Amino acid sequence: MATVDLTADTFEATVEEGGILFIDFWAGWCGPCKAFAPVYERVSEEFPDVVFGKVDTEAEQELAGAFGIRSIPTTVVFKEGIGVFMQPGALPEDALRDLVAKVKDLDMDEVRAEIEAQEAAMEAEAAALED
Repeated sequence: MATVDLTADTFEATVEEGGILFIDFWAGWCGPCKAFAPVYERVSEEFPDVVFGKVDTEAEQELAGAFGIRSIPTTVVFKEGIGVFMQPGALPEDALRDLVAKVKDLDMDEVRAEIEAQEAAMEAEAAALED
């Protein structure tokens, strides 16, 4: 699958589709972004069952701001609507390919259980502070 451009209008629906979504936050003036783009495109073609999106941080400043993007390129990954990875910097091709495999292997029941445990611990801590 070729990469798809994501905008504020299409972003939420794309995440909610579930499955695996890789996102490259980039800008046209960014040298490392230009170097990473063909790597990202090549890897996207190897995994037709994964959506590879691109967010132009200049055109979608609000979306980039919502993610706290401070350096580009930044790769963000969602699986089943849950953010599971975020890292600034251009990934080498082999590392990107390995990341796709690791995300595919993620047990999302374990991820959800971990999130629930963290939320419960935060609620317990907040309740203890109120006492």
